[in-house]
Amino acid sequence: MTRRGRYYTASEAVPKADYNGRVLPVQSSAFSAIMWSMRVLAIAPTGFFADYGCHVRILGQLRALQALGYEVRLVTYPVGSDVPGLSTVRPPWPLTRRLAVGSSYRKLLLDLLLAPTATWVGLRFRPQLIHGYLHEGVLIGWVLARRLGIPLTADYQGSLTAEMLDHRFLSPRSPMLPLLRRLERWIDTRPAALFPSSLQAAQRLRHVAQERIHPLADSVDPEVFAPAPPDSALRDRLGLDPDRPLVVYLGLLAPYQGIDWLLHAIAAPPLRGHKAQFLIMGFPHVQHYRGMARRLGIADRVRFTGAVPYELAPRYLALGDIAVAPKLSATEGSGKLLPYMSMALPVVASDIPVHRQYLGDAGVYVSPGDEQALAEALAETCRRLPDLRRRAFELRRRVEEKYTWHHAAKAMAEVFQTLVVERGTGPG
Repeated sequence: MTRRGRYYTASEAVPKADYNGRVLPVQSSAFSAIMWSMRVLAIAPTGFFADYGCHVRILGQLRALQALGYEVRLVTYPVGSDVPGLSTVRPPWPLTRRLAVGSSYRKLLLDLLLAPTATWVGLRFRPQLIHGYLHEGVLIGWVLARRLGIPLTADYQGSLTAEMLDHRFLSPRSPMLPLLRRLERWIDTRPAALFPSSLQAAQRLRHVAQERIHPLADSVDPEVFAPAPPDSALRDRLGLDPDRPLVVYLGLLAPYQGIDWLLHAIAAPPLRGHKAQFLIMGFPHVQHYRGMARRLGIADRVRFTGAVPYELAPRYLALGDIAVAPKLSATEGSGKLLPYMSMALPVVASDIPVHRQYLGDAGVYVSPGDEQALAEALAETCRRLPDLRRRAFELRRRVEEKYTWHHAAKAMAEVFQTLVVERGTGPG
């Protein structure tokens, strides 16, 4: 029996919550029709929560749906950190609380644990819709959605097999690659609706009926990530010089994210000997990249922080004068751009389609992998900082107009409710 949900009309104010569950000032709903709260089961086969882009997208979407009145239950791996206010269920796993980022054989075992846990939660929670993250989550969700007779939707952040290749978990010559690609394409066609994170990601879904595709860009909370004066105590603790321009990076540290390229660019002319300093924030492989910086002779100008708690990220980004986004992979989204933009930081980025989508004409673009070009672009951006700082406020306006979690949740809710009505499982 379907439990009646709470209704909001188009004239009512919709409550909004921040990442810690605190209620913020209300915003009026832009829904043109009556909307109701809904029970949504989210399945995320990852070590949620950790401080990087995939998890930020999951958190932002689910928080924003809660702010619209949705009742959300998340099933995820037994590793990671719980988030206040987000109901999370994990299978038992006494062996470790840590999990490497990217593809691994251990995740196959965790998926086997996740499937019965999701079923147990689904049979008791009685969701009206299942929303899957990552291909494994979509596969588990499809089995459960068929059993419950409810719609399945999916978040699509990129290709499963492309990620395996990017993380070097799979060789391009592996005999398993064609089989995994066929499985991936089959999984892509299971959901009634997919939300790709970029136009580039949407183009990879040509094998899916286009009426099922609903592009949904990454987002950010501009009230959390807002321009602010630099914290001098934090700057001193990090050993940064207030009289030298600071270039910041926040995200995963891996070759496909362009970190090797960035470090070699810092060591190349015209950045060699330049007064610019660099703050590289994120994980994993911190010691590996510290060693690379020493070997390149740039350790005195590069600071590695390791993982930065998401709630502290605005303080760290506020230290920066310029942000850099050197991502090389063109198969994934690039959610790290949104905090940069929301903080009104000039952005030097690799010239890939997803960066063009977010930055438009306000970004500084560099051909991916070109060390000399990246060095020249960063040096020139330091020289033109006064002009580019004014231009960076155009990026913040783009965020406020298009890329907030509130915008994302409304788009998701409209699709969810259409599917539930079609199935006849709406509030009764």
